[in-house]
Amino acid sequence: MAAEEGPEETKVSDRGMVTIPADLRRRLDIEPGDKLRWTTDEEGNLSVEIVHQREGVFDDFEPVDGGETNAVEVEGEFGAE
Repeated sequence: MAAEEGPEETKVSDRGMVTIPADLRRRLDIEPGDKLRWTTDEEGNLSVEIVHQREGVFDDFEPVDGGETNAVEVEGEFGAE
């Protein structure tokens, strides 16, 4: 990860919502659907952990022939999802 460039500030809305600055979203690879896990320590310091929730996590896997059908031919016939 690139070196931190300095603090960024955002405002909490009246509904308790905050916006993550675009630069931070890009640098930390935060995308729609990802979750943020918020924790505090005894001194009241806040930390946030990114929990990536990506759609289509199996898209990179090649089909495997389980013996009953030819998955490669079926993918060619119907296309990949």
